[in-house]
Amino acid sequence: MTDLVAVWEVALSDGVHKIEFEHETTSGKRVVYGDGKEEIRREWMFKLVGKETFTVGATKTKAAINIDAVSGFAYEYTSEISGKSLKQYIENSRDKKKYRVLSTLFSFSFTEKDTMDVWCNCQKMETAGEFVEDGTETHLIVADHSCCIKAVNSGKQKEGIIHTFIMDNRDIPEAVE
Repeated sequence: MTDLVAVWEVALSDGVHKIEFEHETTSGKRVVYGDGKEEIRREWMFKLVGKETFTVGATKTKAAINIDAVSGFAYEYTSEISGKSLKQYIENSRDKKKYRVLSTLFSFSFTEKDTMDVWCNCQKMETAGEFVEDGTETHLIVADHSCCIKAVNSGKQKEGIIHTFIMDNRDIPEAVE
């Protein structure tokens, strides 16, 4: 990796992934690495600006690197995840919750807006969802314990949806780190 120009770390529901980008401005060569594995290699590109699209992680999340000329032979590199700038993606994914249960830290991501998948400790969980009077309930089993993620509207626009994690009929408070 001699022409490394940008590195990003992206937290997805299946873990944190490292994206690296090489760009050789004399030949136009572009190489994209995801978690150290070469994803894309293009040699002798005569157009030095543009966009490289690929997927990241086990979830095959759509990603892109934008290459824009700033001035002369100076370039700016920005990344996109799921069609959003990295900054927007990070702001939108703040609904990831952590709960300390039975002295084990379970990290849940249950707001995958496109799929509504539930991930626990980087593993996609088998779930059953249902609409209830005041919102939704998503049922799952974690380590032989009956769990439910309850989502209700806060009634306040800035707060949005409130998620509650219930294990064996007990509310589990969010972990404070």
